[in-house]
Amino acid sequence: MTVEKNDLTLRPIAGREELDLFSRLPYALNEELGDDLAAGRRRPEWMWVALRGDHLLARVAWWGRTGDDTPFLLDILDFDDSDDGGGGDGDRVDIGVRLLRTAMAAVLPAGTRPPEYSRFLPPDWRAGEVTRRAVEDRMAALERTGARPLVERLRLEWRPGTPIPEPRGRLAFRPVRDTEEILALMTRVLDGTLDAHGRDDLGRMSAREAAVGHYEAELAHYRSPRDWWRIATLPDGEPVGFLTPARNDYNPVIGYLAVLPEHRGNGYIDEILAEGTRILSAQGVPRIRAATDCGNTPMANAFQRAGYVTFERTITMTWR
Repeated sequence: MTVEKNDLTLRPIAGREELDLFSRLPYALNEELGDDLAAGRRRPEWMWVALRGDHLLARVAWWGRTGDDTPFLLDILDFDDSDDGGGGDGDRVDIGVRLLRTAMAAVLPAGTRPPEYSRFLPPDWRAGEVTRRAVEDRMAALERTGARPLVERLRLEWRPGTPIPEPRGRLAFRPVRDTEEILALMTRVLDGTLDAHGRDDLGRMSAREAAVGHYEAELAHYRSPRDWWRIATLPDGEPVGFLTPARNDYNPVIGYLAVLPEHRGNGYIDEILAEGTRILSAQGVPRIRAATDCGNTPMANAFQRAGYVTFERTITMTWR
């Protein structure tokens, strides 16, 4: 499908042969595009460009899980931020809006809620005028299509050689028995959650529905053994929390870590995080990735105490 609007051409890329064209605009995900296409996590028809002649002015792309027929995440929206990238800031945003609306109409099933948008950012993205303006331009374009900011998150990394605290002996750890056990605990931890996605889900569905949705969207797709998952318990066997150390399509990750409401405030989070780090470190991994909301101060502080460093942030926006 190609759309001609005034002097602009809006269309999906023809295939892998146009990856060089699509990658003319810089972004951290460019190096993953080829592998994602090969694995089916991206499709050419989900990757759109706005061209004036052969000048790439904007691009948009969705990501999906292998085998899915519809995209799961909008993770690329870029403009040519140079002085000649459209004629000015307002024109640049206008072009982005036109491209995004056209691509959304072609890619997304009619009547469905669009997948959320997420963008990787430098940790200090607000400090530089150029970076801040680029982020704000993209957010402005998204807002004109109906999206609203949901959360800003820290992206964290643990690196080999960073000390892992020794077990304190207050908690025991055992494998997860079955899917129902982890779903029941995921449901319970949503009570009083500081996680923005969790709070957003609870505004639209029950805690059980939110837990099932999160499980099916993320945990069920991990590539690693579920034998790595752990339930944290007191010596008498009472559950305190849980964690799901795992591998996603790109990295070893601390996938989900939580303390049950009645056990919060006792410092158990540090011991649970150390156990997850220990499990992944034992696999000889080159790094461990994790993320948490900027507003989830207890979790952010726990990662800092465990030696995880913030290497990026993400902005997430959603359509209601």
